Amino acid sequence: MARRDSKGGFGVIRTLNLLAFLPLASRAPIYGRLLWALAADPRVPASRKALLGLAAAYLVSPVDLIPDRIPFIGALDDVAVVVLAVDGFLAGVPDGLIDEKLVALGVPRSELEADLDRVRKVVPRPLREAAARLPAALDGVAEFIGERGLDARLRQTIMPRLSANKEEMPA
Repeated sequence: MARRDSKGGFGVIRTLNLLAFLPLASRAPIYGRLLWALAADPRVPASRKALLGLAAAYLVSPVDLIPDRIPFIGALDDVAVVVLAVDGFLAGVPDGLIDEKLVALGVPRSELEADLDRVRKVVPRPLREAAARLPAALDGVAEFIGERGLDARLRQTIMPRLSANKEEMPA
């Protein structure tokens, strides 16, 4: 039986699960640049970019789906959200575009695929399958918004406010 650590969690189990991420630690900045370059590219659908935004919002939110005080599972929900968001994001980006950005960064596609396979193992298959449907749902929402002209109205409302905020900021 695993022993609880001083905080009430299962330190050994948590550590063993996080060992899968050690090889990624040195490549995290490169993958961050890859995601940034793809998110900034106009060829990537906005609905896919929204996945990254939703994941970032979840990470900075003080509210968790699974409280961190729950041993083992609570510590992994943030990782699962990021893995699912990145997976869904990359699934919606054309392979040629990913390859273009990988070449620019000097990263072999095989290395990215191996790293993705490694971290996918942390997220249970049923959760990955359910999350795989999210991008299509976001595409449907984006289509609905576009068909009704809500995107233009939203831009008209938000952009003047953003411009005003930029003007108010000290140089």
